[in-house]
Amino acid sequence: MPLDASGVTPIFVRRAAGQGEPPRLDYGPDIGVALRHAREYRGMSIQDVADETRIRRAYIAAIEDMRLDQLPSRPFTIGYVKSYAELMGFEPGAAIARFKEASPDPDGALRAPVGVPQEKDPRLGMIGIGGAAVLACIITWNVAQRAINADAPPPSAAPEIEVMSPGVAGPVSLGAPLPAPTESTTPQLYLTPGLEAPAVAAFDLTRPGVVPEGALQQTVLPMEPTFIAKGPIFGAPANASVVTVQARKAALIVARGADGAVYFARQLNPGEAYRAPRLKGLTIETASPQLFDLYVGGQARGQLTSSQTLVEDLVPAAPAAPVRTQG
Repeated sequence: MPLDASGVTPIFVRRAAGQGEPPRLDYGPDIGVALRHAREYRGMSIQDVADETRIRRAYIAAIEDMRLDQLPSRPFTIGYVKSYAELMGFEPGAAIARFKEASPDPDGALRAPVGVPQEKDPRLGMIGIGGAAVLACIITWNVAQRAINADAPPPSAAPEIEVMSPGVAGPVSLGAPLPAPTESTTPQLYLTPGLEAPAVAAFDLTRPGVVPEGALQQTVLPMEPTFIAKGPIFGAPANASVVTVQARKAALIVARGADGAVYFARQLNPGEAYRAPRLKGLTIETASPQLFDLYVGGQARGQLTSSQTLVEDLVPAAPAAPVRTQG
């Protein structure tokens, strides 16, 4: 009579270690099956593997079943496969290679199909050749244009020609073309309000007195036969000077001693004058001597003739006193 086991819970007994086919890395359809077979052959549970490798039990079960969606990122999964394979006595590199064959990297480059020859598109070569030809033509044209322009003579001015004008007897000579007229749209120079040039007031230049400052900045005064003050007088007093220079137009004048010391330096306006003191070696320096009238003893002596004039050379020597002889 057969044994009734319908009410008995089935008990699965672990197979003793060392029984069955020895483990191989190429066992089964994938690396997960090979690792499970090696674990069962050694009589180890998933918990035993987890304790040895410090890998979660859920990850070990997912590797054996190749449930990749339940595993962490790919680098971590490859590390778990390596540790599991080393525990089972497999070569880690070979185990990782078999795992990659069963689970290729989705981010890696796709391999070409086996048996399909790799041929390049011949149109790419034709396009490259055509582009190179066009570029060579452009370069050649530019070089030729530069050579032609370099050899061409420069344009010359229009020669004079003779044309017949109706109503005029004989030929009419035409010269070179005139320059273009001034641009009519050129704007006027801007003048700041209140800073316009002052108008020159009318006054008598021969009348002694002070000329309004700034009124004759652009006026050249005539030279008088005798010295007449037409503006401020600088320098020595009248009784301590013989030589006087008066500005005909605004200009700079410097009086320098024999030792190089500067006794006077000023830009004189028209009509202003400078009396040179009686100092030995005193020199009058100016970059525009023709703008200064020279008066010696109050009499006109023309304009300064040199940019450096020694004052004592302008003073006439006193006549020698006659020598009396006893008779």
